[in-house]
Amino acid sequence: MKITLLLHNAYAVGAPLRAALALAAALADRHDVELVSMLRHREVPRCAVDPRLRLVPLVDTRVGSDDMAHPLFGEPALDFPTADRRHHQYSRLVDLRAAEFLRGTDADVLIGTRPGINVYLARFGPRRALRIAQEAPRHDAYEDLLRAELVGSYRALDALVTTVDAAAHWRTRLPLPGVRVLAAPAVVPPPAAPPGPPATGARTEATAASAPAPGADADAADADDAGDTAPRTIVAAGRLAPDERFDLLVEAFSAVCAKHPDWRLRIHGEGPERARLRSLIDGLGLADRAALAGPRSPDGTEFAGASIAASASDAEASGPALVEAMLRGVPVVGTGRPAGPTELLQGGGGGVLVPCDDGRALAGALLDLVEDPERRRALGAAALESARRHGPGPVAERYQVLFEELRATRRSRAVRRVLGGIGLRLRARPGRDARA
Repeated sequence: MKITLLLHNAYAVGAPLRAALALAAALADRHDVELVSMLRHREVPRCAVDPRLRLVPLVDTRVGSDDMAHPLFGEPALDFPTADRRHHQYSRLVDLRAAEFLRGTDADVLIGTRPGINVYLARFGPRRALRIAQEAPRHDAYEDLLRAELVGSYRALDALVTTVDAAAHWRTRLPLPGVRVLAAPAVVPPPAAPPGPPATGARTEATAASAPAPGADADAADADDAGDTAPRTIVAAGRLAPDERFDLLVEAFSAVCAKHPDWRLRIHGEGPERARLRSLIDGLGLADRAALAGPRSPDGTEFAGASIAASASDAEASGPALVEAMLRGVPVVGTGRPAGPTELLQGGGGGVLVPCDDGRALAGALLDLVEDPERRRALGAAALESARRHGPGPVAERYQVLFEELRATRRSRAVRRVLGGIGLRLRARPGRDARA
């Protein structure tokens, strides 16, 4: 069977892309798999691509490319949803190339990986192929305009794969007759390098899988016995933007420092909040204890030297960062907002969840772990085990079951789609109660 994954930019970086590449590689154990990248901005991908996977870029955005000279390159996209936050990166040329590819593909299964691409898939993907959309956030996490743009298109799909937390919201808030809404965990890609101390020589409490206790502070305990006073580190990563609430994390860390001045905070990322965060750190007298450490690494190695991974985010975006930490056996303290890590923690442990916007709860959770190395060891081991259970192999098996189910129910789902569409139109008639 031929499977095609539709990606935003396979030449970029980030945990979501690494997860998609890991899923594709796992599917390639059984199937012919290709990757179609809407955009290409560099010569070779920054993330490792399994050599069994064919990579097909649609529009080349490198300076001097023929595509950049195309008259449609400068025209805004019309088919890609305007409310998708990546719309500014799409052009009419991407619209036409995506439509041309999808109309001519011979793939048996097509998998979209973000809202705008899922709309392409629904509009232009051949009906003979299984058309599957991946979605991470809950339906109500989207702005009204994007929800409105998704409604009509998503009803043409065969399946919507999302997180456990989000599946119920999609089923109740967006009627999709004939579309299988499946709850599945996000793919946790294997770490690019084995867990262990970073190249800088910073001490780590998360040990390699081959060590006696994954995620344990065995090294730290040994160091303490020897009189080593190396500081322990709380690490966070993400875009320095308001909804990531790094300001709240810095304030919570100040409470940790008041009792444990040997601890350090390291924040990896770039963004518009950098100057404000720098000012906050200086104002709280944390200049020598809290660092804005620059851009994130493409593979999450910033967590290799962490004692605790932390997030105060109000947004979904911090999710992949916390998963990267769990992959390295690092216990997590975070809000319940990022769906993927929330499911990993609730399903297998590995950290502590606190309410959004609750600085006191965040500080308390951090202090509890700072003062309890035994619990850090236990949660670190649980984090690593939970991440392993959600590796690409097990998730690929769930997709395999989904493919078989969708093929077996194609006819009955088509009938439900038609009948459901009629019902929705009847309920939408003027003068009728929409709940009737």
